[in-house]
Amino acid sequence: MKKYTLAEAEDKLIGLKGTPERNQYEFELKLELIGDMIKKARRRRHLTQAQLGELIGVKKAQISRLENSAGNITIETILKVFDALEAKVSFKVSL
Repeated sequence: MKKYTLAEAEDKLIGLKGTPERNQYEFELKLELIGDMIKKARRRRHLTQAQLGELIGVKKAQISRLENSAGNITIETILKVFDALEAKVSFKVSL
């Protein structure tokens, strides 16, 4: 049986870096990580989804969608959520 490195497996199964399939996969993965961070921060603050929604002016369903990476997430919404959770946010941009 042939062994693959993680990078080789990703290239083979998802697509090479720079391809539309790989870009979409990496984008969705980042959204999922943001959703996980929101959920963890909310739980650390001992808030329900409904309570967090009230803090930022949205319904519980929207918080659920954010945590489950379902739907569009804007930077503005992300910042509102983390601000309400009193969490520090930093973005790194590399060219």
